[in-house]
Amino acid sequence: MKRESNRNWEVRLPQNITEDTGMQTYSTVMRRLLANRGILTAQEAKIFMERQGPLYDPFCLIGMEAAVNRLSRALKNSEKIAVYGDYDVDGVTATALLVLALRRLGGNAHAYIPDRFKEGYGLNIAALDKLVADGFQVVVTVDCGIRSLAEADHARLLGVDLIISDHHEPKPELPYALAVINPKQPGDTYPEKNLAGVGLAFKIAQGLFQRNPVEGACAEDWLDLVAIGTVADIVPLVGENRTLVKAGLEQLRKKPRQGLWSLIRAAGIETTANLTARDIGFMIGPRLNAAGRLESPMDAYNLLIAVDKDEAGDLALKLDNQNRDRQERTLKMVQSAELLFETEEAAPYLLFACQPEFDRKSAGLVGLVASRLTENYYRPSVVACQYDDFVRASCRSIPEFNITRALDECAHLLERHGGHAMAAGFTVRQENLAELILALQAIAARELGDKELHPVLHYDLELPLCELKTVISLELDRLEPTGIENPGALFVSRNLQVKKAFKMGKEGQHLKLTVSDGGITYTAVAFRMGHLLDKGLKKVDLLYAYECNYYNNLETMQLMVHDLKVVK
Repeated sequence: MKRESNRNWEVRLPQNITEDTGMQTYSTVMRRLLANRGILTAQEAKIFMERQGPLYDPFCLIGMEAAVNRLSRALKNSEKIAVYGDYDVDGVTATALLVLALRRLGGNAHAYIPDRFKEGYGLNIAALDKLVADGFQVVVTVDCGIRSLAEADHARLLGVDLIISDHHEPKPELPYALAVINPKQPGDTYPEKNLAGVGLAFKIAQGLFQRNPVEGACAEDWLDLVAIGTVADIVPLVGENRTLVKAGLEQLRKKPRQGLWSLIRAAGIETTANLTARDIGFMIGPRLNAAGRLESPMDAYNLLIAVDKDEAGDLALKLDNQNRDRQERTLKMVQSAELLFETEEAAPYLLFACQPEFDRKSAGLVGLVASRLTENYYRPSVVACQYDDFVRASCRSIPEFNITRALDECAHLLERHGGHAMAAGFTVRQENLAELILALQAIAARELGDKELHPVLHYDLELPLCELKTVISLELDRLEPTGIENPGALFVSRNLQVKKAFKMGKEGQHLKLTVSDGGITYTAVAFRMGHLLDKGLKKVDLLYAYECNYYNNLETMQLMVHDLKVVK
């Protein structure tokens, strides 16, 4: 079902603004943008604009001392170390980072990333058995393991030393491992609670290099991987995360490693000089993710560690082709799922889709479909595929509904589950599925029944197009890296004349406009809004980002549309 926008637009209103004379060095627009982000003094602005954020001591993390001591002993004794990761971008970058760091320290380190289709998410007992049979004495998880209580017990019985590093929400009971590194565990005083899995892998590498220094090498050599995994995992880009991503982007801009350079070129990015967090989120991350969603995440891992130009080029081309396939298959699945919800008013408080064609080959796409349903209907969504006697599902939610907490209430029906407030996954037996869905829908009705469920888009300023020339692109770039909790600058312009409009994309799903206020004219690009062309666009209100477009060595400013309302 395609609908016109029902999103509410609200201007960000800075509170308690005090006039700091030092802020006069910034333009009026930039002062408002900074105030909207809680930055009210010249000192705060200097720290923010120069990205001089915090970097904390890794040994402030509970479990870090024990983990570094054990890994240092493994390095000294040439023991085999397995880095056990997840198959998404965060997990793959974390795996690559820690394997490369351990090898740079002289370690005998190898990657193990489970097969999404055969093994599913996280630690599993069969994999531990295989690793021990292959002679591994230490296993370090990255981006998984915090809820793997039974697997941790099995590792202990096997005599393997298990170190768990994971940023997901823990259960009240932690796994019994040699070390558990998670800033969200009870009693952990580490200041940054929202590190991605790759961020924690970086902290382990930091600790290792502090205790085992190597001339000409340091953990910061892999900050480019930290930037990619952190942005792709959509964690808040404030505090230490912003500092890490900023430094990683600088590495990517100056001299990307061979595999990433090949992927950047395959994605159609002409230069790395102006690479942004948005490029990671929409161009690089999806291509790395495509490997694990459709086939093997090891293709993405091998790309990240590749040094040979030909090998990297072949892998980058493969991932680019997989990403196109992923886009087409996802669109078909979304269209199939939307047949269940003919109107937004008829949609239940929690959407559930498990169509007959959603088989195990669709397992890597159900999260994307759930995200699209949540975006289209503003409801928590569960999309599932069937595996013989089991159903595996991905969930996406809205700020008003903590999906992992809801799954916790239904834990007695589940084989396993875990995630964040906004995204989660679970496995359930077929015979328990109907009861589970009824229970989740009842919880959603209880939590959401008295709420007005409409998404809100916040913008910074309302400006006529003629005033955009006062917004300097280089000044906006100083807000980077932007993302969750540090949003990019958004503007609203109203009653714009549509001079030209046409659909873009293979399925005509995107929209390109030429808009004018009667004097100034700009190109505007609106992704997934191609259906609005049928509304007869004459005048529109736009909510957009003001961005540079680089094409054929030419730089032009354009409007990247976040939402569009047709003016009647």
